Amino acid sequence: MSPLAKYYIGAGVGSLIALWLLPSLLAWLVVIGLLAAPAVGYFMLDESQRARLRRIRRRGIGR
Repeated sequence: MSPLAKYYIGAGVGSLIALWLLPSLLAWLVVIGLLAAPAVGYFMLDESQRARLRRIRRRGIGR
């Protein structure tokens, strides 16, 4: 299983637990934070770092 898939499974489980245990608005804020964290992290990279990450992902697909 890829590291990205593991993150999404963990985010999904964390989101379900947050929806179950926390008050409504706070739970939705946690869900949005869990799902938005990878996108925010990606956009914080420099263009050269993004290009390197794309190359690594492409290389990993054709193993």
